[in-house]
Amino acid sequence: MAWSVSGNVVIACNCDYGCPCNFNALPSHGTCEGGWIWTIDSGHVDGVALDGLCLALFAKWPGAIHAGGGRAIGYVDERATGAQRSALTALLRGEVGGPWGLFIKTYALAEPLTARFDMQLAGYGSRVRIGEAVDLELQTIRNPVTQAEVHPEVVLPEGLVVKRGSMAASKVFRVGEGLDFDHSGQYAAFGRFEYA
Repeated sequence: MAWSVSGNVVIACNCDYGCPCNFNALPSHGTCEGGWIWTIDSGHVDGVALDGLCLALFAKWPGAIHAGGGRAIGYVDERATGAQRSALTALLRGEVGGPWGLFIKTYALAEPLTARFDMQLAGYGSRVRIGEAVDLELQTIRNPVTQAEVHPEVVLPEGLVVKRGSMAASKVFRVGEGLDFDHSGQYAAFGRFEYA
């Protein structure tokens, strides 16, 4: 199946800033609860154009992601046609590869839900709402002594989700729909992605 997608991804979880999982280390607090929201600028799956559409995945793992045993829920953009929803669902299920092809081995994925994505991508001021289930708002990280804003970045040549990401903090990060967590004030990031 021929496919490729590129665009922007916003990430948040319960880890401390930087998220050790980016470096194949254990999560900051023993468990992992977080997710990714992708906005596709350009892409297709098996000839079905996905330009301008969004998808998201949120999960809870009892330990590190690579240890498995997680539960996940996915969302596909309500603006998608039937064929586009099928293509976005194939991505989330890991049927074509990309980061989803690895993630699917670590959790049980419920049937993806169709939802409205309200995306305001503005770097450290980004805000995302997915229906009534997800609310994420980013902010810059602040130096704990001076309160000065800091803008760290990470370069991951073999990165699964991003190769280069800007590190941020979540001002708000809440997920409902059966996962039910609130990790406001923890790790967040954003960057470009290209998968094929």
